Amino acid sequence: MKMKQQTDSNAFTSGYARTEDVRATPAARTVGSILVVAMLFVYGLTTTVVVAQEKAQVDRTELPIKAPWYPPITTLDARDAKAPPVFEVKAPKEAPNVVVILLDDLGFGGTSAAGGVIETPHFDRLARAGLLYNQFHTTALCSPTRQALITGRNHHSCNQAKITEVATAFPGATGMLPNDIATIAETLRLNGYSTAAYGKHHETAVWEISPSGPFTRWPNFTGFDEFYGFLGGETNQWSPAVYHNLNRVETPEDPDYHFMNDMATKSIEWMRFQQALTPDKPFFVYFAPGAVHAPHHVPKFYIEKQKGNFDEGWDVIRERIFEQQKKLGVIPKDTKLAKKPDDIKDWKDLSAKEQKLFARQAEVFAAFLDMTDHETGRVIQAIEDMGELDNTLIFYIAGDNGTSAEGGMSGLYNEMTYFNNEPQGSDIDFMLKYYDNWGDASTYPHMAAGWAVAFDSPFTWTKQVASNYGGTRNAMAIHWPDRIKAKGEIRSQWHHVIDVAPTILEAAGLPEPRIVNGTPQRPIEGTSMAYTWDFPNAPSQHTIQYFEMFGNRGIYFDGWFAGTLHVKPWASPETRFTEDTWELYHVAEDFSMSTDLSKQHPEMLAKLQQAFLGEAVKYKVLPLDDRRQELFNPKIAGRPDLMFGRTSLTLYEGMNGLLENDFINIKNTSFEIVAEVESGDKPANGVIVAQGGRFGGWALHVKEGVPRYTYNYLGLKHSVAAGTAKLPSGKSTVKMDFAYDGGKKPGAGGTATLYVNDKSVATVKVPKTEFSVFSADESAGVGIDMETTVSEEYDREGSKYTGKIDKVTITLKK
Repeated sequence: MKMKQQTDSNAFTSGYARTEDVRATPAARTVGSILVVAMLFVYGLTTTVVVAQEKAQVDRTELPIKAPWYPPITTLDARDAKAPPVFEVKAPKEAPNVVVILLDDLGFGGTSAAGGVIETPHFDRLARAGLLYNQFHTTALCSPTRQALITGRNHHSCNQAKITEVATAFPGATGMLPNDIATIAETLRLNGYSTAAYGKHHETAVWEISPSGPFTRWPNFTGFDEFYGFLGGETNQWSPAVYHNLNRVETPEDPDYHFMNDMATKSIEWMRFQQALTPDKPFFVYFAPGAVHAPHHVPKFYIEKQKGNFDEGWDVIRERIFEQQKKLGVIPKDTKLAKKPDDIKDWKDLSAKEQKLFARQAEVFAAFLDMTDHETGRVIQAIEDMGELDNTLIFYIAGDNGTSAEGGMSGLYNEMTYFNNEPQGSDIDFMLKYYDNWGDASTYPHMAAGWAVAFDSPFTWTKQVASNYGGTRNAMAIHWPDRIKAKGEIRSQWHHVIDVAPTILEAAGLPEPRIVNGTPQRPIEGTSMAYTWDFPNAPSQHTIQYFEMFGNRGIYFDGWFAGTLHVKPWASPETRFTEDTWELYHVAEDFSMSTDLSKQHPEMLAKLQQAFLGEAVKYKVLPLDDRRQELFNPKIAGRPDLMFGRTSLTLYEGMNGLLENDFINIKNTSFEIVAEVESGDKPANGVIVAQGGRFGGWALHVKEGVPRYTYNYLGLKHSVAAGTAKLPSGKSTVKMDFAYDGGKKPGAGGTATLYVNDKSVATVKVPKTEFSVFSADESAGVGIDMETTVSEEYDREGSKYTGKIDKVTITLKK
C-alpha cells in the first residue's frame, strides 16, 4: 500500500509531506520585507496590506515541524489587520490511533489463538476480527526486543545487545539509545499524536536511572507525554517500583493491589481524558505489562481456575498444543514436533514430589497469563466504549521472546537465587513448603524449564536462544477495522519486530523522518507489514535477518535459517565461538526447525555463515560476548557507574528509591555504615538505611528505640545483630561494621558488629552474602524501606523513621 500525499487547504497542519522546502530563504524574506515597508511609506498606504501566502505542504521529514514564515505586519492598528492562522501541528487526516501491546516472556504456543491450552479470549478476539501472524519474530530477550520495536532498528544498532544491566563499553552493547535513532513515539508526538507508555520500560541505561539523571533516555524524553511503569527488567507485582513520569510513586498498602490491574486502570483513565479534551487528536499507547515475566505473582482466585489443568505434565501439554496448532491452521499440517532439549526430563521420569510442584508452577503461570489477558482486555474494551476501536490500529504481540527457561530444571522459589548461584532456591522439598503460597507475596517464583519448552511448541528452545525460533517466534494479532477488512485470517509472511515502526508510519501516512531534534537520522532497518493486509499470499518483503544473544546466533535468508546454540539458558558456555556447531534448516518447508540439513547442504550453510558475519559487522554485533553474571559488575563490564572510584556515599533523610546501580556496592567486601541520628522523648522506630527487600537485602533499623542490623540472605536466612538498650535522647551515632571473610572470593560470609556512640552493643555472624544482585527493582534509601521490607519486624508504613536522621555515610574498606 502506498502512502497517499495529502493536499488539504490547511496544508501546513495536516497531510503527508514532500521533501522540498518551498519557503523563501532568509535573505529573500528580508529584501521582500524592506520593499513592502518602503512602498507603504512612498505611497502613503493606510489600508491593510494582505500578503498572499503560497499554500505549501508541511515537510514532515524534519522534526519538529517548522512553523510557516509570514512577512512582517506593517499595519499599526490591530483592528485594521487580519491575523494569520495560528500554527498547530496536527496528525495527517484520518490517521488512526495506535496501540502496541507487548507481553513479556510468552512463547509461540502461549495463546489459545495460536493453539495454546491457556485461554486468552482478548488476544483471540483481535485475531478473529483481524489478522494472526504466525511468522513474526523477536530478538530472544526483553530489552533488545523493546528497543527494536520502538525504533524500527536492530537491537545492536540501538546499542542494546542484551539487557541494560549487563551493558558493556563495546559499540552495539552500551545500553544507550543513540541520538540518531528516534523512537516511533517521538516521531508520532512531533506529528501531532498524544503519546503514553504503561508498564515495563526496560530501555534506559541503568546508571541513568537516578534523581541525577540524565533523563535523556527516560520515557518522557524519548517521545512519551505520559509514563506510568517501572524501569527495570521485572518488578514485584504486589509491591512494584513505579514511576509516574520522572517521579517515584509509593503504591498503596492494599492487600488487593496488583500492578497489572493498576497499569491497565491508569492507561484507561489517560485515554478517556485525552479523548475528552482532544477528540480529534489521535493517541499512541505503548502497553507493556511485566507479565508473564517472573516473578509470577497473581491473585488466588485466578490460580484456583487452573487447578488440575497441568497434572498431565509438560510432555502431554506440549503435544496437545502442537495438535491444536495444526487443527487451527496456525502451523502447516505436515509440521513435525521438534525434539525437546536433552536436559529436560520426560514427565513420567519425575518423582511424585516434582510432578506436584511443577504442575503448581504451571497453574500459577497460566493464572498470570489469564489475568494479563483480562486486564489487557479492559484496555481494549475501553477503546471500544469510547467509539474508537474501529479507528485504532492495535498490535497485540504475545511475548517479547520465547517463554523463559531461566527457572532451570526445577523452578525457583525466589528468582534472585538464580542470579546468586544459590542451590537451595531450587530445592524440591524446600519449594514444596511454599506450594499453597506459590504466586503470593511471600514468594518471588519462576517455573521449571520444561514448561517453557512446552509453551514454545512446536520448537525446541526458549528465551535467550536466538538461534532457534523457540526463542524468537511470537504470535501477533493486528486489528484495525477501518482499514483491514480481512477477518480471522492467518498471515504467514516472515517478519521481525523491527517491522512494527515502519508499519505504523505507513498506516498514519507519515514519512520516515530525515532529521529529528536537529540530528540526522539513521535509516529505519525494518520493513512495513502493511502489504500483507490486502494480499494474503504476497511474498515476504523481509528477506534477511540476523539474530544474536549471548553468543547464540543465526541468520534467516529467503526461506533458510542457519544458527548455532552456543549456550543453554540454564547453563554456562561449553565451547568457544570458533568451536560452535552450526545447524541448517529449510524453514520455508520445515516450520518447526525439526530437521537439520547442514550435512546435506554444506555449501548453503557456508553461505549463510558468511552472510551472518556480514550482517554482524554491518549492525555492530561483534565482538560476541557470552558473559552473564559477571557483567552485573560494572568494573568487569566497562560501563559507566555512578560510584566508580568512590569508597564512600553520604545520604540524607528523604533520599530513597535508589536502584542497585545507583547505590554504592557493598557486596563482596568489608564496609561500615555510620548514621547520625536524633531521638526525642519517645523511642524511635523505623529504618535508618536499607537496601533490597523481602527476597534479599539489609537494613539498619530501630525497634522501640533499640538499634538493629538485619542481613536478609535471599529470603532464606535473616541474620540479626540486635542491641539491648534504647538510643539515648538527643544526638547519637549508630555504626555497623561488616568484616568480610572471603577476601576476593565472592558471596562469602562475614561478621556484623553494631555500635552506639563507639560502644559495641551487638554482633552477628552472617554465613553467606549475595555476591551478584539483591534485586531487579527493590531500592535503597534513608528513612524508609520503599517496596517490600528487608525485615519482617516492620511493614512499609512502619519502616518510616519516626526520629530524625541527620546523615548516613556508607564507607567501603579494602
